[in-house]
Amino acid sequence: MKQISLQLLAENNLRFRMDRICARMAAEKAESLIISCNNNKFYLTGRIFDGWIAITADPRKILYFVRRQPELTGENVYRVHKPEDIPEVLAREGISLGKTIALELSETPYAMIERLSHAFSATEIVNADTILMGARAVKAPDEIELIRACAAKHDRVYRRIPHLYREGMSDIELQIEIERVTRLEGAIGIMRVTGNDMEINMGSVLVGENADTPSPYDFALGGAGASPALPVGADGTIIRRGVTVMVDTNGDFNGYMTDMTRTFIVDDTIDDEAKRAHQLSIDICRRLEKDARPGVACSDLYKTAMEMAEKAGFANKFMGHSHQAGFIGHGVGITINELPVLAPRSKSVLEENNIIAIEPKFVIEHIGAVGIENTYRVTADGLEKLTVSPEGLVSLED
Repeated sequence: MKQISLQLLAENNLRFRMDRICARMAAEKAESLIISCNNNKFYLTGRIFDGWIAITADPRKILYFVRRQPELTGENVYRVHKPEDIPEVLAREGISLGKTIALELSETPYAMIERLSHAFSATEIVNADTILMGARAVKAPDEIELIRACAAKHDRVYRRIPHLYREGMSDIELQIEIERVTRLEGAIGIMRVTGNDMEINMGSVLVGENADTPSPYDFALGGAGASPALPVGADGTIIRRGVTVMVDTNGDFNGYMTDMTRTFIVDDTIDDEAKRAHQLSIDICRRLEKDARPGVACSDLYKTAMEMAEKAGFANKFMGHSHQAGFIGHGVGITINELPVLAPRSKSVLEENNIIAIEPKFVIEHIGAVGIENTYRVTADGLEKLTVSPEGLVSLED
């Protein structure tokens, strides 16, 4: 059997991640941390594997426990059949986890939480999700480059969308063509979302009034979806003149994502109100690109966007009409919804090398959704735009 390294990250990039995690563990008074969830295993190794990761109490050391994939090897890699085997390995190695252990309480099934807490005889359990989401909010150099590469491929897909359209197409048919091109461009075919009650396919195509259909999921806009089994996005509406086609599909080409929305039209018969709202979305992005920098409160950015919408007379159409989303942006990375969140009651403050998506969108009755969404890197001088596809209303007949 060919042996391969479990750990794919360069030492400097792993150290960056560990330093951020350990600082947050100290703040939460967690002596050790156990990782069960794929998102965080990928964050700390660059791969998905079946097993667990332990960050130990003293010294801050990372251990890998692999249940399947016997070909995976490397320093501090151990074979186990179940989590209850881990304490025996730790005892043999003379390693203590302490009594205050952080577990991923929001993402891990209750039964596994029970098994882990009993296996390690923890006297106190703290929430590792807070620690890990906070650590992941600031991207390491390798993560930024992976997101840049993703944005470039994402752009190539969006520039092909007008060539995918055929007269008489439904929104579902267009989405299938977009997904096909996205996969051929190298997308891995899954969009990871934080939250057990959050689900999504490869993105959303909203045509006309379907954009104003509320969804049970906490996305900026909803849509009825093709089935009650996944009530979000395209619902079979035929694309026609006089309505908008909002494409909000995600790019995930290497385990990291970019988020981008562009609005398409069949011809130029769109109502002037929709055109003005679309330009307002672009104007809000330009303003926040200047205002957003390290140290700025995310709630202030939301307030600025809302004030611009109110001043232009679009407050009741901002981020939806029949149902309005309570945010205008969010972090992006391994999942499509990370920290920080740009919302009115957000306590987040921007940090350098946050990766965020900003999506000021409007829903115009009888016409549909308009607006854009870009993925940005937070820099000392403002926002660096990573998604660079044309932002104006794009004709599908070009």
